[in-house]
Amino acid sequence: MSLLSLLLAAVGGGVISLLLSLFGGGGSVLATPLLIYVVGIRDPHVAIGTAAAAVAVNASMGLATQARAGRVKWPCALVFGGSGLAGSLVGAQFAKHLDGQRLLLWFALAMALVGLSMLFPRQHEGDPAVQLTPRLVARLAPLGLMVGLAAGFFGIGGGFLIVPGLMAATGMTLANAAASSLVSVVVFGAATSASYAASGLVDWGVFLALIAGGVFGAVAGAPLARALVGHARAARLAFALMVLATAAYVAARAGGLV
Repeated sequence: MSLLSLLLAAVGGGVISLLLSLFGGGGSVLATPLLIYVVGIRDPHVAIGTAAAAVAVNASMGLATQARAGRVKWPCALVFGGSGLAGSLVGAQFAKHLDGQRLLLWFALAMALVGLSMLFPRQHEGDPAVQLTPRLVARLAPLGLMVGLAAGFFGIGGGFLIVPGLMAATGMTLANAAASSLVSVVVFGAATSASYAASGLVDWGVFLALIAGGVFGAVAGAPLARALVGHARAARLAFALMVLATAAYVAARAGGLV
């Protein structure tokens, strides 16, 4: 990687971190296209492995903040993330054996699902005092396994699947689900990137640049999020449309149409 590529990766890391601060789940899905089409990583597998490593680190910083605020439902989060760990490793292993361009087509589909999920309004109702029970374990474990499989295959954090999964399985609030989902994002991202790293498919220089830029993005995200409070719906719509447009571009490039 040239110095220019590393600088672009740092700027991209700042943008991704900023989007994650503003919109939560869904922001990290732009990391792989950014690494391929802006930074210049030619191998889609390396881009996915590097992005997954950066997502895991960024999510861990967010998790620390949410944990201090007491929003993480640890028992539920650990069951969901623990059951999904095996799924993420299986998904990553399978993805590594797919042709790079075909993998990008699948990735474009995942991006489209992320964008579409952001177009629907979020519900805020739920039980803030939810407790883990054997019945909830029976719901959380299979859901975690399936979401982990998808996260490992696509090399994304999977927050857009984890949050509704936690809410549907436990009845917890959106705030608790968003905070608790970061446990799984860290676990899935770390497992996926470890699998790719074992195959030599992580660019550590670009990874460090992404993390360095992400620190500045996180700092800038807090005041910008406050400024957008009155325009949250319009901003979320614009971001969803940007994700959908990027998905279409990735699909077109991977399919040889552009």
